[in-house]
Amino acid sequence: MDIRSTLAAQAYQPQRLPQAAPAQEDGGAFTQAMTNFAETVAQGEMQARAAMTTGADPHALVTALAQTELAVQTAVTVRDRVVEAYQELLRMPV
Repeated sequence: MDIRSTLAAQAYQPQRLPQAAPAQEDGGAFTQAMTNFAETVAQGEMQARAAMTTGADPHALVTALAQTELAVQTAVTVRDRVVEAYQELLRMPV
């Protein structure tokens, strides 16, 4: 390695963008998605419990249950894709 490539690497180092590194500030995208999923399901359960006990707004209950259903369907679809990818890996010849 000659001195010019070393100097070029040193000059390049401060110019690198901080966005080039993966952001892992709050646990990553998967953790955030799972947290949002859990919050959505909890909100639906809370609305259902409120509707049964206090006669809360039925429109809010239907909205919360629809959001919960969509979140569960999304989670099931992601799980199915992950299992499918894993099975595909197992079928690969070594």
